[in-house]
Amino acid sequence: MPALARPSADFLDAIHADVWHAHALSSAPLPVLATGDSALDAQLPGGGWPVGALTEILQPPGVHCEWRLLLPALARSGLGPVLLVGAPHLPFAPALAAQGLAVQRMLWVTAQSVASRLWACEQALRCAEVNAVLAWLPQARSEQLRRLQMAAAEYSKLLFVMRPEEAQDEASPASLRLHVQPQTATSNAVSGEQGLDGLHIHLLKRRGPPLELPVQMKARSSQLNLLLAAQHALDRSTSRA
Repeated sequence: MPALARPSADFLDAIHADVWHAHALSSAPLPVLATGDSALDAQLPGGGWPVGALTEILQPPGVHCEWRLLLPALARSGLGPVLLVGAPHLPFAPALAAQGLAVQRMLWVTAQSVASRLWACEQALRCAEVNAVLAWLPQARSEQLRRLQMAAAEYSKLLFVMRPEEAQDEASPASLRLHVQPQTATSNAVSGEQGLDGLHIHLLKRRGPPLELPVQMKARSSQLNLLLAAQHALDRSTSRA
């Protein structure tokens, strides 16, 4: 049996632009919203978070990096509500507001069961006023996530689903899948100050070639760090009272 001929570079380049070449990063058929980090944008199809698709964010146990990852884009996502479904902690509103996300835009749904969280997500994705949905769905199954993916696509919404890192071995309909964890803080040898944490972002799934090394996301701003430190001090003093 004769060997199949390898397509030439000229042949690949002549294929219609709407057809994705597996050897190249997709230009993304969907609109995107810039992440706020140029290094991450450079590795995402179209240069940002996909609008009208599911983005799945996997994290180690006890780690919650979603705000540091998503906040710059959410602040520029529009003027409508940002719905939080099943968030494990109440967001610190002053820190979010300092980074441009108005407190009045956030709606927090405290549904406990997977079914009620999925129902809340679907209703929010169908709501014209909503700009983005963030959902914490540790036990969601692939077919349940597929329903959310379809709703996000139909109504052209930003959709981010947070799940534990062990879910990376499961099938997922997400168009973009990330594993996120904090970088280890480093000390400044000159000043002796502790460095601010950045993020390691592993791209587990994207419409493009595999990326072996993680993207290094810049450390959070000094302004946000001061606000978080103030909140931590307030929490400590309250617990002692």
